[in-house]
Parts: sequence; C-alpha cells; structure tokens
Amino acid sequence: MEGMPNAYYDRLSALDTTFLEIEDPNTHMHIGSVGIYDASPLCRPDGGLDFERIETFVEGQMHRVPRFRQKLARVPRLEHPVWVDDDGFNIHYHLRHTALPLPGSVRQLKRLAGRILSQQLDRGKPLWESWFVEGVEGGCFALINKIHHCMADGISGTDLATAILGQSPDHEPEPGPSWMPRPAPSHNRMLVEEVGRRVAIPLGAARAGLRAVLEPSRTLRSISETARGLSEVAIAGLGRAPATPLNEPIGAHRRFDWIRTDLERTKATGKRMGAKVNDVILAVLAGAVRELLAQRRIEPNDLDFRVLVPVSVRSEADGNTPGNRVSSIIMSLPLGERDPARRLLRIAEITRERKTSGQSAGVETLSGVMELSDTLTHWLARIASHSPAVNLVVTNVPGPQIPLYLLGAQLIDAYPVVPLAANQALGVAILSYNGNLHWGFNADWDRVHDLHDFAVAIGSNFDALVKAVEDRA
Repeated sequence: MEGMPNAYYDRLSALDTTFLEIEDPNTHMHIGSVGIYDASPLCRPDGGLDFERIETFVEGQMHRVPRFRQKLARVPRLEHPVWVDDDGFNIHYHLRHTALPLPGSVRQLKRLAGRILSQQLDRGKPLWESWFVEGVEGGCFALINKIHHCMADGISGTDLATAILGQSPDHEPEPGPSWMPRPAPSHNRMLVEEVGRRVAIPLGAARAGLRAVLEPSRTLRSISETARGLSEVAIAGLGRAPATPLNEPIGAHRRFDWIRTDLERTKATGKRMGAKVNDVILAVLAGAVRELLAQRRIEPNDLDFRVLVPVSVRSEADGNTPGNRVSSIIMSLPLGERDPARRLLRIAEITRERKTSGQSAGVETLSGVMELSDTLTHWLARIASHSPAVNLVVTNVPGPQIPLYLLGAQLIDAYPVVPLAANQALGVAILSYNGNLHWGFNADWDRVHDLHDFAVAIGSNFDALVKAVEDRA
C-alpha cells in the first residue's frame, strides 16, 4: 500500500540482553535520575504546574529519541529480544503528574523517589517513565526519570534525557513530523535473519583466521593482549569480596538519597595530588564506606572491599546511540588508610594499574563472545547478578557544564540512579552538571536504614579530603 512504512526491528546486543536477564522482582534494572527545576516559568495562574504544556512539548520531541516509542518483542523459537515500534504508544502513560503534600520538603521528595524506583517497568510497553512532581519547596518541581538499562548506559541515558532540554531559556523547538509506527516483520523473516546472523559468526572467524596466517606477528600480539585481558577478568570475577552488611539478599523496596559537591574543588584537589576526578570520588567514597562499616561494628582496616567501576567505551561515532557501550574494572578500596590525602594517592596508583591491566579490554572481549549464544548470555547474566566478586558498584557520568532548561525552567540539580544487583544493598552514581558533582545513592529499604547518614558522610569526607590536600600542599 502506498505510504505504508517498511517493516522494522532492531536486535538487542548481548550486553543489552544481559540487563533483561538479570532482572527479577527484587532486582530492578532501570537507571534514571531525579532532576530539580525552577518551577516559576511553568506555573499556571493558579500556581500549579502547566503539565499539559509539558506533555504537548515532550510528545512533539519524541522523534529525537525513537527508542522511546519502541517496545520489546522476541525472535520466534530462538527468543532473542528485539525492538519494534509500539503501535499502541500513548504518551499519557509514560508522562506522570503528581504532587508532594505540604510542605513539599526535600525529605518527602526523597521518599517519593524511593517508592517510584521500587516499581518495575512494564515490559509490554516502551521501557521508560517520567514523573513530574510539583510542590517541591523553594518554588521548584522535580522530574523523576526511569529508563531500563537495556535501552541505555549512563552516557547515552544522559544524552537521551537531555534531548528535550536546551541551553537557553527560550529553547522550544518546533514539534517533529507526525509519527506512524512501522509494522514488525513476519516471524519467519526474523527467524531466518537471526539464524543467518549466527551462521555468519563462524564464517567471520574463519576470515579472521586467514588474516592471522597472513599477518602472524600482529595476530600473536592481538591474541596475547586478548588472553591477558580475559585472564584479568577471570581473576577479578572469580575472587570473593568480603561479607559485609551491604552484601546480603535485597528486597523490592528502595531508599534514595543524594548530596552535591563542588566540581572545581574536586579538580583542584586531584591536580595537587596528580590524581583524576574519579580518583577523588573514590577516595571520598572510601572514607564514607569506612564510617558506614564502623557504625555497623565492622572493622574496616583489613577488608578487601571491592568496587566495580563502569568504564565507557563509547566512541564519537556512537554518539547518543541507544544501548550500552560500557566495560568495567574491579578494584579494592584502601579502607584501612585513615589519612584522606594518602588514601587518594593510593587510589590513584590502583586506578593507573587497573587501566593498564587489560581488565576493561577483557570485558569487551567477553561481551563479543556472548554474542555467539543466548544460552551463554543467560548463564553469564545469572552468575553476574549473584556474583560475590564485588561489594559495591560506583559509576561516574560526565554531564554538561552549562545550565539546561525545559521550556524556560532551569534544571538546578540532577541526581543519578544506578540499579542494585541481587546481593548489593547500596549503589552509588555521580553525575557532573553545571559545576557540581551530583551524588545519587540507591539502596535497599531494609538493609540500609542509615542511608542519610552515609550521604552526610560523603559530604564530610569530601571536606576532610580537600582540607588534607590543602594542608599537605
């Protein structure tokens, strides 16, 4: 029929599929953020938030993020997940409007964020939600975003979330063209193409083998580097992190808290010690974890407390393409070091070692191997979700260093969310935005009842590290 769009689907990578496989009723695999905005430009005469204007605007910008109008389907028989256009897409389902009761305190907002983060996304619909919360103290409103990790990593998630935001209060682009969902291809087509893809993998390996014969020295070097990387991953993954109160089975309910620290002070502190921003973050985190465990009567001095640090391998060519372009490294935090400055020096040394160890490249290689088999992907995903190899995940996402606006409303703060694995009761995410580091702490409701104390400890350890480095200088 003339004007009928062509059939369409997009296959999930093995890494994207892993985030689907890991999820269970207690382990929610959505990332997200809590943004706080100046509400005055979007207030109606009666003082409420002009939600209808927001809905109209966001719906008009959906063409910038096509994945937001797609849902999951499965290749027949092989069951590999794919994206197809949602022919029943309804923007009113994904944009939610609520309000805090008076006085609209930050504590109330944190409690609401925790409850929203406790709810899994509906896999029968596009995997995202945006909650607009009016009545936040100080003349503000909040935007609580949830995006399934199979759709985006931290970098692309930030890019996708900022697609509707502008660098000027006057930013209000015209709505995009009318949208017509493309039909999903037939089951036979998807099955045939998936079988063809899997058959092509060994053929590609054979061609690579032929190149290896023609370029033996280059091939031996590549094999050596790959083997070293995989061995690093195996050693790190098979290791056992120490048992702590943060590493027990979690439930479905969440607490969410946050704190903000200054980015320029962070950079200056790192520069004085020959360290990176991420080193400063890990040094502050180590001090706060040390306090948290000490309060739980756990002696931190001899603990081999291990953290997993995601590392973006997203290239400029990837841009804000949906999906995950991420590797990771595992490292131990020197909790036994009491002096903040010496702790920073030690962490800078550890991270330099890890970056040259081949761990990150090994994880990339493993991701490629996972593309060979859905069964292998499922098996590795279940191992990873219950792995005793790490105590904590901490991720640092670089964001824009200029103010952003939604229909004239300035984004003041943006606190990121990292999901929890099955035996990790605390996750830490940091987003740099407009001159500040925004720390977001996602935690199991029952296991980390003192989450706010931990957030306060992050602030005090940041101040103590800055002072220690200044005194040392």
